[in-house]
Amino acid sequence: MLRVYDVLMRLWRFYRSPQGTKLYRYVMGSVITTVVSFGVLTIVYGVFRWWSAVPSTLFANLVATVPAYYLNRSWTWGKYGKSDVWREVVPFWVISVLGIVVSMGTAALASEFCRAHGLHHFGSTVVVDGANLVAFGVMWVGKYLFFQKMFRLTPAVVTDVDLVDA
Repeated sequence: MLRVYDVLMRLWRFYRSPQGTKLYRYVMGSVITTVVSFGVLTIVYGVFRWWSAVPSTLFANLVATVPAYYLNRSWTWGKYGKSDVWREVVPFWVISVLGIVVSMGTAALASEFCRAHGLHHFGSTVVVDGANLVAFGVMWVGKYLFFQKMFRLTPAVVTDVDLVDA
């Protein structure tokens, strides 16, 4: 029987490994860019009401994509110096725009849901933020695997075997 202590020790060793460090940095970079995106979305849609849900979501995610690129490139994958436009910048923006399209779709669905249920603006803001979070979650793993390949690294995967074997 696998003890909790053994699992925690294996997870700690994984965290201290190069793959674990990269995964941790990717997670923290995602947390930072999610906070930026949600902050901008809440301000432009929830507070100032500049645009409707979909354009606000587009704007917020475009703003957050800029720090996402630099955090992922330098902090997560340790790449410095001049970026290769065709091997790094263009693929990053293509996959990011795909994520933004998914996010805009969830914002449109959330906005329609709010209208259909007569939610006030505060409730609508919470639902649109939640829809944006769902879109981020759906795209998160796929982006990590794509970026691993883009920056020519092997993916870090923890399996049950890694946790059980000594």
